[in-house]
Amino acid sequence: MSETMIQMAQRASRCAEEIRKHKEVQLVSHIDADGISSAAIIARAMERAGIEYNMLFVKQLDEAIVRELADNNPELVIFTDLGSGQIEHINKYGLHAVIADHHRPQGDMELHLNPHLFGANGSFEISGSGAAFILAGQLGGNRDLADLAIVGCIGDMQYRKYGKLVSLNREILNANPDVITSKTDISLFGKQTRPVYKMLQYSSDPYLPGLTGNEDACIEFLKKIGFRCAEDERWRRWIDLSDEERIKVTSSLLQYSVQNGLSSYSVNRLVGECYILLREKEGTEMRDASEYATLLNATGRYMKAEIGMAVCMGDRGEAYEDSKKLLAEHRKNLVDGLNFVKERGVTQLSHLQYFDAGSSIPETIVGIVAGMSHASGNRRLPIVAFADKDDGYKVSARGTQELVNRGLNLSEAISQVCQEIGGAGGGHDIAAGATVPFGKKEEFIERLNAIIATQTSGRV
Repeated sequence: MSETMIQMAQRASRCAEEIRKHKEVQLVSHIDADGISSAAIIARAMERAGIEYNMLFVKQLDEAIVRELADNNPELVIFTDLGSGQIEHINKYGLHAVIADHHRPQGDMELHLNPHLFGANGSFEISGSGAAFILAGQLGGNRDLADLAIVGCIGDMQYRKYGKLVSLNREILNANPDVITSKTDISLFGKQTRPVYKMLQYSSDPYLPGLTGNEDACIEFLKKIGFRCAEDERWRRWIDLSDEERIKVTSSLLQYSVQNGLSSYSVNRLVGECYILLREKEGTEMRDASEYATLLNATGRYMKAEIGMAVCMGDRGEAYEDSKKLLAEHRKNLVDGLNFVKERGVTQLSHLQYFDAGSSIPETIVGIVAGMSHASGNRRLPIVAFADKDDGYKVSARGTQELVNRGLNLSEAISQVCQEIGGAGGGHDIAAGATVPFGKKEEFIERLNAIIATQTSGRV
């Protein structure tokens, strides 16, 4: 066990000691895959410890929600995958709280479990669900919840920097090999549930020139290498293939990508580590950590995070069926969003590019659309997306690891702009978001462009 893990476990022990003093607590978490899995980890740990809880999922924690929580006068609030950015308000309203988060802290409090406090990076070393897993470990054994922790960190894209999980995430991955394991495989999404040609057609990271978005071209590519797309009137999935067939498709795809000008960075991303949940049924979304995370995201993005949490808690009946319906709706909305961006286009400035979705793309998924559009567009500049929401503009920004290596830090840049012009924002170096007041959009984008210029080139 690393020194950082030991230090986090020691802090988690003090947090768990406080939690055990209460028979009932208020649990608050974020609505994305990391937040949902974080909530499920703590909820299951508390159930096993005989502690009751009330659940609240929020899109974003702000002063108004903290004040409302304080007005309800709970004995204890546990924040998972959020809270670190609202410590000032938590203290201001006298809220008795435990935080298990991985975003950059803004303020100090005693019962705060966060990797940044121990010299680790919450962007790639451990996610919110990882912090929740460490806390759960101090509430009982709970090593069997390691699979949910990995689902959360995959949903948070913690593998992107190195193409695999490292550091504290790696320790969690190795914590219980009976429930979660890794294997080297093709890195395209949908190995458990999608026909092989659909894996190619919908590949956005990496983008496959001539194949991504073109169903006929994908089928033709597979036929040319002698691959049978269907068998017994059923489309074949990746998990239906023999080892020899997988090797043949992968090697042919690597050769095709090189011949069609894919960058060496993107080619290297075609093969990577994949994470398998060993207790889940093969051929379901929950078997693969990436597909599981997408399922959870689909529930949260449509304000049904409690359904995703029920799936995490073991419901394979009604909640699972409902989550699959939400996933189907989610996919349709993503396609509509991508078509919107394709038709309207993206505006390029010197150091960023952006689009304004208005009310045409739900603000809960505009960040995903931005990321997918970025994967098939200009990767030399980070992308920023705007969408209308009740209290201002939702901002979602996405970069690449290559840009981060050059100095890009979207979290710091967006936080700085919000401090200057109003609003609230943060996140990670490679992906961040904010809410910006109406009427401040142009000023926001101009200031952000200047800050990113300074970060990546030293020139404003």
